[in-house]
Amino acid sequence: MRAAVFYGPNQPLKVEEYPTPKPGPGEALVKVAACGVCHTDLHYLKGVPTFKKPPMILGHEISGTVAEVGEGVTEVKPGDRVLVPAIIPCGKCYYCRTGRENICLNLLMVGNHIDGGYAEYVKVPAKDLIKLPDEIPLQEGAVIADAITSPYAAVVRRAELKPGETVAVWGATGGLGLNTVQIAAALGGKVIALGRREENLKLAKQLGAWETINLKEDKEPVRTIRRLTGGGVDVAFDCTGVPQVIEQAFESVRQGGRLIIIGYSDKPITINAGRIMFRELEIRGVMGCRPIDYYGAIELVRTGRIKLLVSHKLPLEQINEAFKLLEEGKVTRAIVTP
Repeated sequence: MRAAVFYGPNQPLKVEEYPTPKPGPGEALVKVAACGVCHTDLHYLKGVPTFKKPPMILGHEISGTVAEVGEGVTEVKPGDRVLVPAIIPCGKCYYCRTGRENICLNLLMVGNHIDGGYAEYVKVPAKDLIKLPDEIPLQEGAVIADAITSPYAAVVRRAELKPGETVAVWGATGGLGLNTVQIAAALGGKVIALGRREENLKLAKQLGAWETINLKEDKEPVRTIRRLTGGGVDVAFDCTGVPQVIEQAFESVRQGGRLIIIGYSDKPITINAGRIMFRELEIRGVMGCRPIDYYGAIELVRTGRIKLLVSHKLPLEQINEAFKLLEEGKVTRAIVTP
């Protein structure tokens, strides 16, 4: 099969022949329709280590059709349209048994622990494959896996957002942020979108944002949020992973509010512990999405309450161009097709 092979950081992916995997017991071989191009993969290209040592295949936002199943597989059959969950839990450990499958002790991250979707085929455990309704286009539907499900988990499961609550989305002009905006708005949140790209702030408004703040122009965004909301938001989401932005997001939350960190960073942050105690604030992280929660996200897409924000579709041979566009901030979400 053809695949974009990752040989290590700071070098382009190489599109070349790669052995086509054979599904074993409990596994399925999926013919890839499309795979989303995500900042997580950009981190690997910049030096964040993968669990599987290169050479390997990145890519974790995968849609496709089941091509073959291994012995004992009953959950799916050849021809089924499916999404591959970005995180595949073991189903047996303490966290899986207590409803926290996304932080499973033995989890497999597709495109990290095992080969991913920048290829013609991907082999995965069959038990958690998600069937995709016919109403959702197969290629564009790839971005549901992570680009939509991670914000969905953040809004629904971690923030436990209630209709009418005020929300600040920091980093709202990237793909992760825009999806957080539209999911929070669809579920009744009064959303303030903050970012640096005016064009995407306008898009955030179209997706349901109540107010927008351009961080290039407003040098005191926390004060603006407090003025708009009468003291701060109920929930702030950080979609950047930038320590300074996380700290600002923390300051934008009202007493008794929640800060939800979606963006990845390996850098420390400085937060006043006394404020957490006196104001009874909560800080929660989000690590992907449980496979069981995909169905709620899919239903929002199927019923038209949120949109698939695919701005670019490129062939696999242009995978490195897709990453360049992502790094330059020129895409909302790109997908590659083998």
